[in-house]
Order: sequence, then structure tokens, then C-alpha cells
Amino acid sequence: MTSTSQTHTNITVQAPGLLERVMISTLTTLPTCVFLFINSIMLFTLRSKPVFRETCRYILLYNLLFADTVQLAQSQVHFLLAVLRIKISYPVCAFLVGFTQLTAVISPLTLVVMPLERYVAVCYPLRHGTIITIRNTAAAIIVIWTISFLNIIIRTLLFLALFEELGDLEVKGFCGDIAILLGSKSDHFDKAFTCIVFVSAGVAVIFSYIGVIVAARSASTDKALAFKARNTLLLNLMQLMLSLSSTIYNPLLVHLLMIVTRIVLVRIQNAFYLFFIVLPRCLTSLIYGLRDQTIRPVLIYHLCCRLKCPVVEDKG
Repeated sequence: MTSTSQTHTNITVQAPGLLERVMISTLTTLPTCVFLFINSIMLFTLRSKPVFRETCRYILLYNLLFADTVQLAQSQVHFLLAVLRIKISYPVCAFLVGFTQLTAVISPLTLVVMPLERYVAVCYPLRHGTIITIRNTAAAIIVIWTISFLNIIIRTLLFLALFEELGDLEVKGFCGDIAILLGSKSDHFDKAFTCIVFVSAGVAVIFSYIGVIVAARSASTDKALAFKARNTLLLNLMQLMLSLSSTIYNPLLVHLLMIVTRIVLVRIQNAFYLFFIVLPRCLTSLIYGLRDQTIRPVLIYHLCCRLKCPVVEDKG
């Protein structure tokens, strides 16, 4: 699956000057560090109270946020390796990309389960407690991580076929998915797996959204719950689209290489990195942390270092 390890494509480009590289590194590293801090506080918040540890949707949210946080940190490592022009061998690059791939699949797969949980809550409220249990949620998370591990194992086996030839060679260009997709089999597997994951997530979100809309018209349905669930599903769909945007990152750059000069391409890469890589991994904590009435006061309390901070009341 195309992941955030694609900070820069494997394209030989004219490197910017030292001053520009320092400015680029600063402008990307500072916001990344800020959001890593916010995500870390959000993760701590979701483990700070029993209501978060014992509620299935918060457990799924923790899994999603954990994957996004690891992705954000790992993508910044790849970005700094690219900006500083640090060359590494293929085995090291494969390890870094594999570690990134491990969590790259977690976000869209978690977005398969989260809409279904909201669908059951609205359409089958009396059975929600028996269907969506902590045990079933834990089983779903284990399946998600198992699929991710299987993806890594298959990719590793495809890579090992050429390991002896590449063991002592440095990666040409920058370390990323494209650098280790060394044959047609790897490329075909990557595309097929990505399509399956995102189509599955898209079907789950759309199916749940339609189900909630239909259920909202029923007189026996909690209208407020249905309205909130509908908004949550729309946010899930937006997250899925943002995650999908990272898969078109490299094709866009390859196309732009034929249009613009190489030094301009480097600057476009940096802008794309912020919008397609960093931004999608920062929205989870902001979306759920600020709109959830249970999480928001606790999150703000921890963000303010446990000092008294004003909390804006939710009017929606």
C-alpha cells in the first residue's frame, strides 16, 4: 500500500541551497512537532479515564490516532532524510518503509470498522451493547493488525528475492515506497492491496451513511443520535479521502516533472508533503478532540497542563 513513507519520490532533482533546505526543514518540522504533541496528549487522554478505556468507539479512535501519530513521526523522519540528502542502503530503507507500511494500513482499515459501529448504534440501539462489545472490538483490532502484518510479510518476501543483489547498494534518490518496488510483482501487489483496502473502507462508510439516513426517518429512532452519527460518518468519509490523497502523491509529482523545472518540483514536493502527508494525520485529534463533548474538556485540561482553561460549549 502506498504510504506516507513517500515523502519524496525516487526522482533525481536539483537540490536547493543550504539556506532554503534549513527553511524548508524548519517550516515542516515545527508544525509536525506541534501536532505530534497534540496527538500524544490526545492518546494520553483516551487512556486517562475508564469511560474512554471501556467504550468501544473510543478504543477504535485510539487505534486510529495511534496509527496516524506513528505515520506522522515516520513520515517526518523520511522527509528529513530526503532534505538532508542522507543515503542509506536498500535493507535499511526496506526496514523503514516496512515499519511505515505496518501502520499505513491501520487507518483505512479502522475506518472500515468505525462507521459500522455507528451504524449499529443508530439502527440497532437495543442490540448495540451485545454486538459492539469490548471483546468484539479487540478482535476487530487484532484482525486489522494481522492484515497489516500479512501485507508486510508479503512485501518482504517479494523484496528478499532481490536482497542478495541489493544488500550493499545505496538507494538511488530518496528512501520511499517507489525505491523498493523493484519489480512488476511488487508494484501490482501494492496497487491491488491499496485498491482493496480503500474500496472496502469506502463501501463501509457509504453503506453506514445510507443506513443511518434511512433509520433517521423512522419515528422510533433517536433523532439527535442519528444526526451526530451522520456527521461522524461524513467526517470518516473525509478522513478516508485524505488518506487516499497520499496514494496519488507520487503520480502527481511524476506528471509535474514533465511540466516544471526540477528546482520548482522540489518546492512543490514540500507543499504536497504538508497537504497530502502531514495534514491528514493531524485532523483526527482535532476532529474528534474538539467536537466530542466527552473528550473535549479532558483534552483541553491536559493541553493546558492541568490548569483551568475555558471550554467553549458545543452548540451543535
